Amino acid sequence: MEAAGRSGIRVELRGSGAASVDTGLPVLDSLLERLAEYARFDLALEVEPGGAEAEVAEAGTALGNALAEPLREGGRGYGSASMTSAEALASVVLEVSDEPLVVSNVDLTQARIGGLGTDVARRFLERLAEAAGLTLHVRLLNGTDSQHVLDAIFKALGVALAQACGSEGGDSGR
Repeated sequence: MEAAGRSGIRVELRGSGAASVDTGLPVLDSLLERLAEYARFDLALEVEPGGAEAEVAEAGTALGNALAEPLREGGRGYGSASMTSAEALASVVLEVSDEPLVVSNVDLTQARIGGLGTDVARRFLERLAEAAGLTLHVRLLNGTDSQHVLDAIFKALGVALAQACGSEGGDSGR
């Protein structure tokens, strides 16, 4: 699947979890690679260089556009998962919706990872939900280390997306 815009994306839903991601933001690259691994999507994503906010928004939009059709046409349209990363435990529940929305109790606006405010993760999730047409609930059940929190969220998001797209991924037993 290809998405238009300032990015190039290819998503193979029944892949092995291989990812080649270049958003210009190493932190986001790592999170998207983790998402692909846990979804077992093969993901190739390249975002045209720009400011951090624009790169995050474009990556979320590109992935959302690429997943919109499989979520509605071939998949079941909903999924959920809870995943850990060290002390962090996060839960993601999503469903196809005509009124995209992100609801989250996670506030990482004061945290810094790789020199970036981690509110970029919220921006990514908002753009993903908007482009894919999803209601997306993200809950942090435990965790204080920002990197672990983000890792748990993106792992859970990968598993939930795999379920929603009806792919064979979503193996949370890794």
